[in-house]
Amino acid sequence: MEIRISKTYEELSRRAAGSIAAVINAKPNAVLGLATGSSPLGIYRELVRLHKDEGLDFSQVTTFNLDEYVGLSAQHGRSYHHFMRENLFKHINVPPERTHIPSGTTNNYRAFCQWYEDHIRACGGIDVQLLGIGSDGHIAFNEPTSSLASRTRLKTLARQTIEDNARFFDKPEDVPVYAITMGVGTILEARQLVLVASGAGKADAVARMIEGPVTSMVTASALQLHPNADVFLDEAAAANLTMREYYNWIQEKKPGAPQS
Repeated sequence: MEIRISKTYEELSRRAAGSIAAVINAKPNAVLGLATGSSPLGIYRELVRLHKDEGLDFSQVTTFNLDEYVGLSAQHGRSYHHFMRENLFKHINVPPERTHIPSGTTNNYRAFCQWYEDHIRACGGIDVQLLGIGSDGHIAFNEPTSSLASRTRLKTLARQTIEDNARFFDKPEDVPVYAITMGVGTILEARQLVLVASGAGKADAVARMIEGPVTSMVTASALQLHPNADVFLDEAAAANLTMREYYNWIQEKKPGAPQS
């Protein structure tokens, strides 16, 4: 796991977006796994800038989002379909038919989840998966106690997650109780993981993810098992890391490391 600490969220966003852009430039038909919430917003703004100012081309890219609330239509203002359209898709040249977000209104959730898994595989698997982290250490909607081998499925949200996400809704009781989410096992099959976290509210979860044991109580800790995971943090999110100086030392010395 590579730990990259930036002074500001803006710097963090530029670095994380640069990592994703590098994948697209190396493989124009890359398959991207995308996330929602406040953490990826700066990354999406930078990807849009790279597209408009530097010609980053999404015309052959395929995308798969991590999750969606059950009960919200694609047109609902708080759905992740709406979030992705407004914050990324309508600003870049990705073909709509190449974008995939779980359905919150399917008539058969079990069948849809299997189709989603199968379609990811049919597209060659995810090249780079963007992730945030919940205040309780979850990734996607894989709440504490989720199996680290879990696949895309219907998941009941924890009270803490509902409370954390209430700020995006008019009233706390409007937050859906269920979601479709990629599983931890699905996420770990991506060739590269890029997790971003900012703010003091994420500091405890980040420390448990990076320096705690691998446990289903902190599903983000499964990133310790991945051979190519990059974690982008700002100073506040990195505040509780006991090995923080060492992570900075690694990044300082990395350019001089043997390449073969």
